[in-house]
Amino acid sequence: MSDRAQTLFDGIRQGDRAALARGITLVESTRVDHQQQARELVSACVGLERKRRTLRIGLTGTPGVGKSTFIEAFGMLLLSKGHRVSVLAVDPSSSRSGGSILGDKTRMQDLSVADGAYVRPSPSRGSLGGVARNTLDSIILTEASGYDICLVETVGVGQSETMVSDMVDMFVLLLQPGSGDELQGVKRGIMELADLVVINKADGALAIPAKLTRTEIMNALHLMVPRRSSWTPKVVRASAVTGFNLERVWETVELYFTKLQESGEWDGLRAAQQEKWMWREVTNLLLTRLNRDPTVREFALTLQADVVNGVVPPGIAAEQVVDKFLSSYR
Repeated sequence: MSDRAQTLFDGIRQGDRAALARGITLVESTRVDHQQQARELVSACVGLERKRRTLRIGLTGTPGVGKSTFIEAFGMLLLSKGHRVSVLAVDPSSSRSGGSILGDKTRMQDLSVADGAYVRPSPSRGSLGGVARNTLDSIILTEASGYDICLVETVGVGQSETMVSDMVDMFVLLLQPGSGDELQGVKRGIMELADLVVINKADGALAIPAKLTRTEIMNALHLMVPRRSSWTPKVVRASAVTGFNLERVWETVELYFTKLQESGEWDGLRAAQQEKWMWREVTNLLLTRLNRDPTVREFALTLQADVVNGVVPPGIAAEQVVDKFLSSYR
């Protein structure tokens, strides 16, 4: 292991937040030397023995549902119960400039400075569903640093949110009251992924609409096949602002993990996730190395011009680029 990776590993293992921040920055880097050091660091963190398995929870929801507000209130509740909480909030990156707002930390003002909590906004850099490619590595680093609950907040609702469910143990969908129209904006695939649906903002004038929305969502879930044999998705009304039912949300989360543990599904779930991410990383690495090969890049740019002009079909051009790349290893 390189000196830099070893230093970061020692700091992360001791719970040093600065070392954790530098470690996550390292795994997000696209520099070749940094990527090698990141692999060493993550491998060392994976090998650490832990007293208990950490809880990985993904959260998503339609724009305006109050994801950041809910996560802060929920996170503060978890801290009061003695847990250490990490929040990986993935921000959308501009497809034009590559820039990202990274505003989640400013929206979680109490949680981001609380002892026992770590909030890290990360740019998605165009990754599907706003899930940064290295989010899973970041989860591993936070776990090695002693955080026993990791909350992954995603950009929004889309078909690619399946990538979130492939890196967490539980998937939570946040909706708001008056969701007759809201349901139209949520793809069926996202509903099928949900292990728990939380109707946020269930307070004041929205208290009664929240009850109606809960009934609508429960009816919709009854038409879907549950993802887990040991668990039927639940729907809970809550309010991040008033704190209404946040305790019940946590009780439901605890019950879910208890069922998962008792049934033995948890082990199978983690194993299946590791397998999927291995093959996704194979795909990512092949594409990265292909792009770094100057001969292949030049060849691909030539073909690209032919594709744009309608001379060569995209599928044939892609096959020729891959063949060119593979030929260099023969």
